[in-house]
Amino acid sequence: MKNALSFDVEDYFQVSNFESFIRFEDWEKHESRVERNTRIILDVLAENKIRATFFTLGWVAEKVPKLVRAIADAGHELAAHGYRHRLVYSLDPQEFRRDLRQSIDLIEQAGGQKIIGHRAPSFSITEKSLWALDIMQEEGVRYDSSVFPVRHPRYGIPDAPRAPYEIRPGFWEFPMATFTVGATKIPVAGGAYFRLYPYPVTRWGLRRINREGKPLVMYLHPWEFDPQQPRFDVSLNVRLRHYSNLDKTERRLRRLCQDFQFTTVRDVLGLPEPSPALR
Repeated sequence: MKNALSFDVEDYFQVSNFESFIRFEDWEKHESRVERNTRIILDVLAENKIRATFFTLGWVAEKVPKLVRAIADAGHELAAHGYRHRLVYSLDPQEFRRDLRQSIDLIEQAGGQKIIGHRAPSFSITEKSLWALDIMQEEGVRYDSSVFPVRHPRYGIPDAPRAPYEIRPGFWEFPMATFTVGATKIPVAGGAYFRLYPYPVTRWGLRRINREGKPLVMYLHPWEFDPQQPRFDVSLNVRLRHYSNLDKTERRLRRLCQDFQFTTVRDVLGLPEPSPALR
């Protein structure tokens, strides 16, 4: 079964866990490591002949356009991840539309590829921000991959379907991967879950989803391949989620690429191949 492999292209200092003490205005004061780390991912994918979807911050496309072009030139799909990693439910509709337009424009300019996919920072499409789906479709987006069908303090729509579904004609949602134990949905889509679970647990959960006849989407971030990244003085909870097992991510991705068949989100949904950007 074809599954979707995706990467949220952002730097280590841009994550939601750090936004309370790293201001957007100070981003350029921090060492950027996103290009180095993303190229590690590109190398692994090239070795395994896998194409993936890269949900990219507009800010990254603006500051490192050559990286976005390298992703596109390697045959991968580009998609939007907002401009400055703001939670969608913290914005009003006008702010979200401006943020979405800005991110799409910058990615299309850098990558030369028409953008039709979106993932909200920190999966912030929840019951409070479903209005954003209408705006996405109005702006030419064909699919969203932001809904996590679990309960979580920051994100989640617990009752959402677990497999890709057409929200309305021509517009799809590809939810984050979960498997079930009884009535409980267990997240296994990637990120911290990928680093904290022993790899055999991840593989078992993903195979269980595929045995149900459901394709899945995995996600990782470039900073998760960087155990040498600068460290911040954060709470134990944040430290565990952000820094645990960074030295194991690359090795685990290589195993994942051998154990499952992956492609882009576009391919799994059966949408047309990327066309040249029109903007």
